[in-house]
Amino acid sequence: MKIPSELKYTKDHEWVKIVGDIATVGITDFAQSELGDIVYVEVETLDETLSVEDVFGTVEAVKTVSDLFSPLSGEIIEFNEALQDEPEKVNTDPYGEGWMVKIKFTEPSEIDNLLNSDDYKALINA
Repeated sequence: MKIPSELKYTKDHEWVKIVGDIATVGITDFAQSELGDIVYVEVETLDETLSVEDVFGTVEAVKTVSDLFSPLSGEIIEFNEALQDEPEKVNTDPYGEGWMVKIKFTEPSEIDNLLNSDDYKALINA
């Protein structure tokens, strides 16, 4: 199971890549493996401003639907539209082509509340 050390993580199994004031967000390799085959990703919050832990969308697998939680406060500025036709990218490349949204975050101090890779490994007992 991949847990890249350069990323940040949430207790809800989202990963976060910070570049400047933009956070790219997806679900972790652990989360996609627990969900199984992803058949649909829905994000209806594009161009909306959310607070940390607000629901920004859902991911639907064959047997379940899970909410996606914003790891940081800010505006959802981009949705990975490739997932509309190929939601399985979340399974095959969760940290690459399977990214979900980009957030222009407004509270940099919230980054300190995210988990590093070692903390995330401990959370999932990896």
